[in-house]
Amino acid sequence: MMIRLTRIVLFLSCLAMGDAFALTLTPVKVAPDVYAFIGETGGRTYENYGMNANTGFIVTTGGVVVVDSGAGYLAAQAMHRAIKRVTRQPVKYVVNTGGQDHRWLGNGYFREQGAEIIAARPARADMEQRAGAQLEALRADLKERLDGTRLVYPERLFEQRETLRLGGTEIRLLFFSGGHTPGDSVVWLPKQKVLFAGDLVYVDRLLGVLPFSNSRNWLASFEDMEKLRPGKIVPGHGRVCDIDLARRDTRDYLRLLRGHMQKAFDGGADLQAAIDSLDQEGFARLQNYETLKGGNASRVYLEIEAE
Repeated sequence: MMIRLTRIVLFLSCLAMGDAFALTLTPVKVAPDVYAFIGETGGRTYENYGMNANTGFIVTTGGVVVVDSGAGYLAAQAMHRAIKRVTRQPVKYVVNTGGQDHRWLGNGYFREQGAEIIAARPARADMEQRAGAQLEALRADLKERLDGTRLVYPERLFEQRETLRLGGTEIRLLFFSGGHTPGDSVVWLPKQKVLFAGDLVYVDRLLGVLPFSNSRNWLASFEDMEKLRPGKIVPGHGRVCDIDLARRDTRDYLRLLRGHMQKAFDGGADLQAAIDSLDQEGFARLQNYETLKGGNASRVYLEIEAE
């Protein structure tokens, strides 16, 4: 009987371990020693462990810098397993580029590995304000795949810029004006000309203007980002791209929304009339267009109304 119980326990343990290790992430090489994990462009699901956004990592001779820690403990663990297939260097830093759940809820795992967590100061404030709601929403989709996730906030904060020098590699952390979230920042590698743009750039799928977004700040941040003249961009969502695609799928859409809604508001149109007269069909090619176009239009109008 004892032997049988032992076998049952071992079997159940293996099942649990197999589920915990079910998420396999494949890093995409962006440049020498620079990698991205390209998330799905749809929503957060049980199957994708909430990983519907891009994250990544930078390998140096002094350690690894992770860009965004994923949507929870198990997602971060899967990221680390993939990193260890590339390098034996330990993870020294994790940079959270914003306050969205998939940017930071994996912090607890990496903190356990000894990593220091870094973010722009407004990002931490955003995290603290929305953490409870984020966990509640994710739990509904991820269920037990959110197990182990706890709220671990970045302890090292920067105002506008911070420079990491690790193993001879210079990594610049830059906060401009926010945008999709109040604390959106970027990770810039000046030597490699690679930019991790976080949620300041969406390609292949329509961006989301949310109640806490600010389209005016978003466009200002995009303009500052352009001045870096990046060769390659790891966007927050979508494939690795160049600045031209980032302009088409992000900047031009934001300009359309703000330009139309400003003109409508100045002309005395109410919210519904402004939405009805807005032609967004030029962006219908982007995934999630039908789902997000209405909310984007109304929120930009309300933002302009409140300015």
